[in-house]
Amino acid sequence: MIIKTLAVGPIMANCYIVGCENSKQAAVIDPGDDADRILMALAEDKLTVQYILNTHGGHFDHVGGNRRIKDASGAELLIHEEDAPMLASLPQAAAAFGLSAESSPAPDRNIADGERITFGDITFTVLHTPGHSPGGVSFHADGTVFVGDTLFAGSIGRTDFEGGDFNTLIASIKNKLFPLGDSVTVYTGHGPATTIGQEKRMNPFLR
Repeated sequence: MIIKTLAVGPIMANCYIVGCENSKQAAVIDPGDDADRILMALAEDKLTVQYILNTHGGHFDHVGGNRRIKDASGAELLIHEEDAPMLASLPQAAAAFGLSAESSPAPDRNIADGERITFGDITFTVLHTPGHSPGGVSFHADGTVFVGDTLFAGSIGRTDFEGGDFNTLIASIKNKLFPLGDSVTVYTGHGPATTIGQEKRMNPFLR
């Protein structure tokens, strides 16, 4: 599995490129900005994008590059149905922070808990992990999980945005992410990667 991490945009959100070494098919997770950098990183490994996967919508720092990546690749854009409506209001959401963001196209289809997404030899299982947003999801495959803003190294996602809920977020982490196993690598929406075991032991929000 090829995994590339790019911190993109003014808020330095993590965009992930996940590619199959054999087929060169790939998914782009949370293209928040800097579409040219993302496309260049794909070209470096001769990867063809099959899917654009949004861990959550409405937060422009994770989805602001949806349109340009989709226009360039023709890939399918997937998001959970509860966050799909948020994609229509990205410019307004960014303006609230004094920033700008390009509008996102509507998703090609919605995804749900337990669904499987396959490209090349890689299969992601969708985990519905609400709390940061109602339709937040994580993508799990082969000892890795991409969690968006659900969980961070030593912290958790904000729950003070519209649709956020602290107790829901903690339940998502403990009921959906912890059972994946201590050795699973957690690729977060901001900052460094961590592991499930590390967060069980050290995260002050989860003890």
